[in-house]
Amino acid sequence: MTMLNAAARELISSGALAHLVTLDADGSPQVSVVWVGLDGDELVAGHLDGGQRKLRNLRRDPRVAISFEAPTANPVGMRHHLVVHGTARITQGGAPELLHALAQVYVGAGTTFPRCPTPHPASSRT
Repeated sequence: MTMLNAAARELISSGALAHLVTLDADGSPQVSVVWVGLDGDELVAGHLDGGQRKLRNLRRDPRVAISFEAPTANPVGMRHHLVVHGTARITQGGAPELLHALAQVYVGAGTTFPRCPTPHPASSRT
């Protein structure tokens, strides 16, 4: 397993939206914008609906790519970015708590999220 360096960890923790790429049944890419945080050296994302397409894809094929766009750019104006490739796993439980913690970064301190109870919380890790 490759460890994330300090710059990667800083970008992931900054609230940069993540673009999660999973594979549809026909092998074509499916992209979802998700909130991502860190749990040690693992990337984590919470999902309240276990039937989402991205989660169905992960159950069938756990290979993923996740990209983040940095606020900085090179001299030509192209944004710096980070791409992480890995294998995801889905764990049951903890999504509401994880999403609440991520909302503090993505929405703002003091945010209450999710606002309603959820029937099928799941978390994914890469």
